[in-house]
Amino acid sequence: MSLEAKYRLASLYVGDLHADATEDLLFHKFSAVGPVLSIRICRDLATGQPLGYAYVNFLQLADAQKALDTMNFDVIKGKPIRLMWSQRDAHLRKSGVGNVFIKNLDKSVDNKTLYEHFSRFGKILSSKVMSDEQGSKGYAFVHFQNQSSADWAIEAMNGKVIRDRQVFVAPFKNRKDREAEFSTKASEFTNVYIKNFGDDVDNEKLKGIFSKYGKTLSVKVMTDSSGRSKGFGFVSFDSHEAARKAVEEMNGKDINGQLVFVGRAQKKEERQAELRQMFEQLKKERIGRCQGVKLYIKNLDDTIDDEQLRKEFSSFGSISRVKVLGEEGQRKGFGLVCFSSPEEATKALTEMNGRVLGSKPLNIALAKRH
Repeated sequence: MSLEAKYRLASLYVGDLHADATEDLLFHKFSAVGPVLSIRICRDLATGQPLGYAYVNFLQLADAQKALDTMNFDVIKGKPIRLMWSQRDAHLRKSGVGNVFIKNLDKSVDNKTLYEHFSRFGKILSSKVMSDEQGSKGYAFVHFQNQSSADWAIEAMNGKVIRDRQVFVAPFKNRKDREAEFSTKASEFTNVYIKNFGDDVDNEKLKGIFSKYGKTLSVKVMTDSSGRSKGFGFVSFDSHEAARKAVEEMNGKDINGQLVFVGRAQKKEERQAELRQMFEQLKKERIGRCQGVKLYIKNLDDTIDDEQLRKEFSSFGSISRVKVLGEEGQRKGFGLVCFSSPEEATKALTEMNGRVLGSKPLNIALAKRH
């Protein structure tokens, strides 16, 4: 084993560091268990401010292990530190192997409590209760060294009570997997969301309207504190076919003089996932429209607007976008033109660069592809 590999194995990550912690302070603390080669507090490249974590490199692997065993969650400058083996392999961190997700945690459960409950199942590479300025968000992640430990933890801890709260423990799923799961659920939905039906429709009326499409398991009109309908509700069917038919036939229909919306009921995470997918698709489409065929037009005369710019360049091909850039009505002297093909953009660049438009010669450049 090379010296570099040996030192990497003897490296610890120190998280949740107080902003006032220094390398000297950490050196004195960790030197108590054995020779320390180096300590680096990570800082923002632009501001130089500490990022709240550091790396400690020991000469001996045994000393790093001893520090991990005896110093984890020790308090430095009033904050308990969080130690774990330095794992800079991003693929391992993101692979999902050995990763466990825990939710419905009591707000009082901190990193130390989490570690104490899960360390008995195997070696932990990292563990963290997610938090913000208000404290715990109620969920956490634990990354075990191997999958068998993760499986054991899930089997033993799912449904168990920690600090008077029954917790949910399951394999960690990355965003891609979660969105794929949501897509599957979308094609098999049985719950229907109805809105805009006014305040004169109660549970019985709503059930009467939708029960003709199939057996309903539950019907609920949402009400305010006084018991008055909020104008929306949910119907749960016993089959996907009934729910699908209700959506197809009732969406946009008139109920007591109001056109109602009827659609698949979604959880908050599903709505967020769909919005992310929509925004990503729009972003790709925007990039696709101009990728490799965008011209930057500089030195524009103040009198030139979008319409005039389009008119001057339209003879070179099909234009998907034209924009003269500016703020609050004040033009900045440059803009962009997007063509449907690189050949059209190149032709426009060749013929229009240097041509006087208004009172100024144009300075045109082809956008670089990334």
